[in-house]
Amino acid sequence: MDIALIKKIHFVGIGGIGISAIARMMKSQGKRVTGNDLGDFPINRALEKIGIPISIGKTLEQIPKDAELIVYSVAWNDMASELLEAIRNLKIPMLSYPEMLKVISEKMVTIAVSGTHGKTTTTAMIAKIMREGGFDPTVIVGSLLKPGDFGLEAVGSRTLQGTNFVAGKSVYFLVEADEYRRAFLNLSPQILVITNVDLDHLDYYKNMEDIQSAFTLLASKIPADGALICDLKNLKLIPILIIAKCKIIDYSEISLGVNLAVPGKHNIANAKAAFAVGQFLGINDIEIQKALSQFNGTWRRFEYLGATGNGALVYDDYAHNPQKIRGALDGAREKFRDKKIIAVFQPHLYSRTKLLIDEFAQSFNDADSVVVAPIYGAREAFDSTIDSSMLVSEIKKHHIDALHLEDFKKISDHISKTANNGDVIVCLGAGDISNFCEELITGQH
Repeated sequence: MDIALIKKIHFVGIGGIGISAIARMMKSQGKRVTGNDLGDFPINRALEKIGIPISIGKTLEQIPKDAELIVYSVAWNDMASELLEAIRNLKIPMLSYPEMLKVISEKMVTIAVSGTHGKTTTTAMIAKIMREGGFDPTVIVGSLLKPGDFGLEAVGSRTLQGTNFVAGKSVYFLVEADEYRRAFLNLSPQILVITNVDLDHLDYYKNMEDIQSAFTLLASKIPADGALICDLKNLKLIPILIIAKCKIIDYSEISLGVNLAVPGKHNIANAKAAFAVGQFLGINDIEIQKALSQFNGTWRRFEYLGATGNGALVYDDYAHNPQKIRGALDGAREKFRDKKIIAVFQPHLYSRTKLLIDEFAQSFNDADSVVVAPIYGAREAFDSTIDSSMLVSEIKKHHIDALHLEDFKKISDHISKTANNGDVIVCLGAGDISNFCEELITGQH
């Protein structure tokens, strides 16, 4: 498919963090872009501000009959399969979000950043390094890049600041590569970063070996003159590396030579991976160090929001699996060694909570207390065999103060009574907990 010949594209589920980036990309190329979604989400409002009309609903009425291409979020395979089938009957060409990435990737020099955790921040770091080094890449990232880091215009409120897409003028395409349902196998990377491989998405993958098999297939696609950048000390990567035909670069051996503005051992590892990409591209170390020293993080990655009425500091983090939670709280403890840290966690998916409950229970050691909200089911049907109180019982086995509260109103009341001036509140989760974070600041609950 030649996207250059298509003038009218409609996006189903346009508010997703990845698919919305492609919508921005197509708009920047002068195409007429429309979309539909299930709600009035912040990202949708940001898209409307740049001239992309969005309708709310999941019926054929939302689909322009003159659309030349439909791009749909894979989440809608579960949420609105009947709509997708009805669109197919219209005989309009359709591509899923990963398939659209494939079309883009095949025509550009692709740098893909993969891994169970760390890929968003690493992608953003690489983007800043490449811009500093004069490479001007096109960028798609699974968060919002901060305007101050990329010379972009801020849009609206805090939740709309920045962008998940940067239009570059070079042949380079830098993209965060999502492993869920093997979506990243649609990419054709010349450079591949693997930050790590851990258990996650067990509603799809059977076990670690199944996850490793997906990464192995991705690594096998790198051409001989490309590069695979990873931590060779990570034993989980050994089965993946055997098949690689390209140069393998160990980022763990890199000395950064710079202090990062973003805390935590995980961000040091992310920065080393980004540094290795810069070196492979021929960017000098001084330019790389300058870019990393000026990097200020991304949306919902240990993002400081402000203080509550009684002076407690509020941070928002997308962490939703055990490894990400440990990383976020490690960074919080590094930054606030002597402060009381209160973790507020909204579990994401019944399956993830059930299958990784032991790992979750051991992820909060850097917090002084933990408050667990009800599970955010997202794409899954309700599962009565698991709930947040079960997770709290497991957390308490590790001698951590933890409780479960039935809704965010009760959590807010609890926080107002227990969080004092100078305490640190870290909100964790991939659901609607971000809205709760903002409400803690504004006092509106």
